[in-house]
Amino acid sequence: MSQPGQSNGLRSFGAVLAGVVAIFILSIATDVVFHAVGVFPPLGQPFSDKLCLLATAYRIVYGVAGGAITARLAPGKPMQHALALGLVGVVLASVGAIATWNRGPAFGPHWYPVTLIVISVPCAWLGGKLVRNHAAAAR
Repeated sequence: MSQPGQSNGLRSFGAVLAGVVAIFILSIATDVVFHAVGVFPPLGQPFSDKLCLLATAYRIVYGVAGGAITARLAPGKPMQHALALGLVGVVLASVGAIATWNRGPAFGPHWYPVTLIVISVPCAWLGGKLVRNHAAAAR
């Protein structure tokens, strides 16, 4: 027999996972489309600062959306769940930065992965705040 806390724990995990998956799918899908239509260079070719700024811009939007999804699905304490998503983003972006740091210009300038680390928590926080403000306005 499961305990009530276990159910909320699974729902909490699911809420954060849903935010991660949404950000991942949206980011990868946009990357693929931009490669396919020629906005981004072919895989393995250098990325300019301008293109990295573009990728950062839509990753900010997707990070906010992921924070909102997580907060909306959270069984309670939506802001804490959104911030947990932000921390997961810090970890994943840090792993990505370490894995690609000196791999060449095809992975973009060094500021890009650092920026992804830095924006993770603020974007998730903003998504959670938007959900909280919407819920408060609906009351």
